[in-house]
Amino acid sequence: MKTESINYPMQERATTLKKRKNLLNFKQTWPLHVFLLPSVVLLLIFSYTPMVGFIIGFQDFKPWLGIFGSPFVGLKHFKFMFHDPTAVQVIWNTLVIAVLKIIAGSLAPFIFALLLNEVRIVIFKRVVQSLVYLPHFISWVILGGILTDLLSTNGMINQLLMAVGLDRIFFLGSGNWYRFTLVFSDVWKDFGFGTIIYLAAMAGINPNMYEAADIDGANNFQKTIHITIPSVIPIAIVIVTLALGNILNAGFDQVFNTYNPLVYPKGDIIDTYVYRIGLQQGSFSFATAVGFFKSVIGFILIATTYRLASKYANYRIF
Repeated sequence: MKTESINYPMQERATTLKKRKNLLNFKQTWPLHVFLLPSVVLLLIFSYTPMVGFIIGFQDFKPWLGIFGSPFVGLKHFKFMFHDPTAVQVIWNTLVIAVLKIIAGSLAPFIFALLLNEVRIVIFKRVVQSLVYLPHFISWVILGGILTDLLSTNGMINQLLMAVGLDRIFFLGSGNWYRFTLVFSDVWKDFGFGTIIYLAAMAGINPNMYEAADIDGANNFQKTIHITIPSVIPIAIVIVTLALGNILNAGFDQVFNTYNPLVYPKGDIIDTYVYRIGLQQGSFSFATAVGFFKSVIGFILIATTYRLASKYANYRIF
C-alpha cells in the first residue's frame, strides 16, 4: 500500500509534465499548423470525401436515383471483371508496362549518374545535368503531340529510316512498338530527375575513401566498382522498392495522349480503361469496381514496399 501511494503521485506528476510540454510545443509551433490547415482541408475535400463514391462499385448505379437510391448488387461487377477478357487483358497490360518502366527507369538514371559523376569539367557537367532534367517539367499533353508528329508514318523518324533504306515503323499503331515507345519516352522524360538523386547521393560519399583508394593504386573504374556503387546501392534500393508501390500506375497522362484503338490490345491500361468505360460508355458501376480493385491492390503494395524499404534500407517517413 505504501509503495502504491508513492508511485501514484509520481505517475500523475509525469503525466502533468508531459501535458505541459505538449502545450508548450503547440504554442511554439501553432503558426506551422495554421499554414498546414489549407492543405488538410483541400485533402479532405478532394481526396477523402470522394472516397464515399466507392459504394457505386457495389451497386447497379443509376444517376437519376443517386448513390443512396441505386439497387445494391454486391460483388456482381467484381465477378464480371475477373471473367471479362478485356478487363483481364487491361490488368496484364498495366503490369507489363509498369514493370518495364520500373526496370528501365531505374537503370537509366543510375548508369547515367555514374558516367556523369566521372566528368571533371564542372560547367559541362552542369549543362548536361540541366538539359536532361528539363523534359521532366514538360506536360504529357505537349509531349504527346510531339511524339505523335515525330513517330507518325510520315514523321521525321520514319523519314530518316526510309532515307537509310529501312522500312517504316508504325510506332503508335503496332502493339509491341507502342509499348517500346511508352517505356522509352517515359525514361527519356524522367531519368534526369533520378540522375539528380543519385548524384546527390554520390556527393555525400566520404572523399577519404577515394583518397585511400588512390594511395592503394586503384584506377577510376575500380573506385567506381568498389566505392561509388556500394555507397549508392542503399538509395537505389529505396527508389526501386518505393516504385513497386506504383506498379499498377502505368501512366494515364502518357497513354491517354498517345494511344488509339489500334493499340488497345497491348497498350490499354487500367486508368484509360476506367475512363473509357466509365465516362464515355456510362458503365459507372463497373468502372468504379475496376478502379476500386486497383486502389486496394495499390494500397497493399505501397504499405508492403514501405515496410521493405524500412527493413532493408532503413527508410522511414517519420
